[in-house]
Amino acid sequence: MTIRVFFVDDQAMVRAGFVMVVEAQDDMTVVGEAGDGAEALERLEVTAADVVLMDVRMPRMDGVEATRRLLTRPDPPKVIVLTTFDVDEHAFAALQAGASGFLVKDAPAEDLLSAIRTVHRGDAVISPTTTRRLLAEVAPDLPTPGSGPDPLASLTDREREVLLLIARGASNAAIAKELFLSEGTVKTHVGRLLSKLGMRDRVHVVIFAYEHRLVRPGR
Repeated sequence: MTIRVFFVDDQAMVRAGFVMVVEAQDDMTVVGEAGDGAEALERLEVTAADVVLMDVRMPRMDGVEATRRLLTRPDPPKVIVLTTFDVDEHAFAALQAGASGFLVKDAPAEDLLSAIRTVHRGDAVISPTTTRRLLAEVAPDLPTPGSGPDPLASLTDREREVLLLIARGASNAAIAKELFLSEGTVKTHVGRLLSKLGMRDRVHVVIFAYEHRLVRPGR
């Protein structure tokens, strides 16, 4: 299956470089480009894409708002946000809006291609550990969660344990060792908790945990 890629960046030279890299791949094709978020939303109304590379800072409509609006559509593409810095509050806002991860613009070409393939198959493009480093910067500015029902009420005790370990950056192998489980069993627990919480990947589990003060930076 050919992965259909769409690029959104206000710098034409940046888009041209990305297009050249992607078009050289046998399993990818570029289906369109846009210079800002508003133009991207217009073009993606009539252009089918699997993965959108979205610059986070653009005039008229930035990548955060464009991502938020795009992902409310039926059967939306996956979004990878492009940013200049690896610790960027705008990148975090895009993750909150549903992006599958982010890349710095000067990342090697192989990282870009790997990211596209990774999100296309349904995984997150950045590790929970990287996400935690970003969250450590923005955590002090997160709103205090209000009183209400237990956000983990639908989870079993074991699924809660797995969620907290994911939120601390643990891999499936590390979780299996910590809880004396097989990796296959851990994978099953991860799939169930993602389904119950309506989340698409582990990165959003980390965000959820920070937003609900289930974990804090350095803990």
